[in-house]
Amino acid sequence: MTSNEPTLRTVHLNVNGVDVERTVEPRMSLADFLRHEIGLTGTHLGCEHGVCGACTVMLDGAPARSCILYAVQADGHRITTVEGLATSEDELHPVQQAFWEHGALQCGFCTSGMLISAVDLLKRNPDPTEQDVREALSGNLCRCTGYQPIVAAVLDAAKRLQAGKAAQTTRHEDLERTV
Repeated sequence: MTSNEPTLRTVHLNVNGVDVERTVEPRMSLADFLRHEIGLTGTHLGCEHGVCGACTVMLDGAPARSCILYAVQADGHRITTVEGLATSEDELHPVQQAFWEHGALQCGFCTSGMLISAVDLLKRNPDPTEQDVREALSGNLCRCTGYQPIVAAVLDAAKRLQAGKAAQTTRHEDLERTV
């Protein structure tokens, strides 16, 4: 006798540096898994068709639309959500800090996807032009800000990250001279 109940599957993921294991229905989206199974509500569901970008997370270091991925497809992979960007509870990621200071959010619905996409851009291109930023964020829709503050925030974050790397290099060189 067959059952109409879906077969459950156990998934193992590393989410923001924490190993997570849950048993889920195979058709559960990664976005729903993050929000409902482990309580990370920073990933938002907008269109649920992979078009708006609100659900963007990092999957093994690359941006992915979590609304069109099943949790079972992410089994064994590393996920970073917007909650995983901050360097500590007291210190925001430079991109998050720049968004806050530039008022690059209004309703906040698109913000998590924008942040993830911006972090990915700056990882690949640490010195982007305004056009680079606009192209990188073109898959993330915002209905509130008009994009100007978002672009300004990403460009500012790029400068902050470059300044931080320059400071680290200088400290490392100073340490080498003293050894």
